[in-house]
Amino acid sequence: MTGRARLLVIGGDAAGMSAAAQARRIRDEDELEIVVLEQGGDTSFSACGIPYWIGDLVEGRDALVARTPEEHRSKGLTVHTGTRATAIDTEARTVATADGRSFDYDTLLIATGGKPTRPPIPGLDAPGVFGVHRLDDGEAIRAAIDELPADGPRRAVVMGGGYIGLEMAEVLQTRGLDVTVVLADPLPMGLLDADMGDLVLAAMRELGMTVHTDQAVEEVLLDADGRACGVRTDEGSYDAEIVVLGLGMGPEASLAEAAGIAIGVTGGIDVDATMRSRSHPDVFAAGDCVQTYHQLTGEPQHVALGTHANKQGRVAGSVIAGRPARFGGVLGTALTKVGDTEIGRTGLCTTQAEQAGYAFTSDVVEGTTRAGYYPGAEGLTVKLVTEVGSGRILGGQVVGGPGAGKRVDVLATAIWAGMTAADLAASDLSYAPPFSPTYDVVAVAARKASAVVRG
Repeated sequence: MTGRARLLVIGGDAAGMSAAAQARRIRDEDELEIVVLEQGGDTSFSACGIPYWIGDLVEGRDALVARTPEEHRSKGLTVHTGTRATAIDTEARTVATADGRSFDYDTLLIATGGKPTRPPIPGLDAPGVFGVHRLDDGEAIRAAIDELPADGPRRAVVMGGGYIGLEMAEVLQTRGLDVTVVLADPLPMGLLDADMGDLVLAAMRELGMTVHTDQAVEEVLLDADGRACGVRTDEGSYDAEIVVLGLGMGPEASLAEAAGIAIGVTGGIDVDATMRSRSHPDVFAAGDCVQTYHQLTGEPQHVALGTHANKQGRVAGSVIAGRPARFGGVLGTALTKVGDTEIGRTGLCTTQAEQAGYAFTSDVVEGTTRAGYYPGAEGLTVKLVTEVGSGRILGGQVVGGPGAGKRVDVLATAIWAGMTAADLAASDLSYAPPFSPTYDVVAVAARKASAVVRG
């Protein structure tokens, strides 16, 4: 790279700021100017932490901000907050903004993130219906809870049973609301197998949540003032002062698509392993707005997670600044909780394995999170999906008490390394007592799977 070039970044959260910061580490200001356009007022914030701020488990909004715009500026980045990009001209290499300005670039990084799934349901845009996407959403939900009378009805309906749906249901209950969860699917956590999803459903109900399954919301009910007062499905109506959307996230790629930048089959921006656009060599993209690929199947995937976004941003920033780097795909590893029940998954569930054309077997083992003699030992269920013939581990799911979820780390490592069930059974990847039984449930599941594979 010769002379002073300009990197223009659209989006100032995980992927955008990771890319900008990495590029700055490699290239000084006299070599590379870095300009960031962020439509909101915050940079580098944790959307994943919003439910826990709402639930008063996080002290305040500032705790969710890893680096402020001022901190980024002190590192030699030009950051424009409150600046929404409205159009990209790839021929002129310019980006127009809502306030009438235009920014040129030599290299463009698109990090527009994800957008909450919003089906065409009447009333979904009414006051009292909240998404959980930006810090302002958390502020609005907290304000709505605070406005509820202490001696009046305090009811919430959560639409959806994915990660955000479960987390919001828990924290709303913690804040003293009666919580009803409405699912269009038969079980929560659609990326789990049904037997594992049953465990999650049971945990939700044991906490006192009302859960209605196989009921798609057809309408958000409105009161005389036009404010949400509940939802209606084909089987009933459920009253609420607060309605929260937890229906998942899709890629926010409309700006790129309008500019003619290639979009993949998942709806995300189509990029290669270096995060470079497959259609425009001077355009990169990273984070929730992009399409990536599954490490096992090689198939296109869209996975909205801040961990992926940060890694993809770092790869993009490195490549833009002249240092080779590649993003190695995803396994879909994720971890959440509802109450004291922790839920983890990685790799392929049985439905995904079947769709990918694998011959596989699955095995379920029950155990405890700690040595049985040690205080705090709780139940833990592990499920392994293993390829028939090779014995290679294709996927793992864990549901159990405190400490259960982190067992997914062992499974993700094993899958990433291409280990067989026999390899895992003989490995030293499990915990030692008292943090697990002598025969750790993950190792036992692997041993069982290995025996099945051997016939």
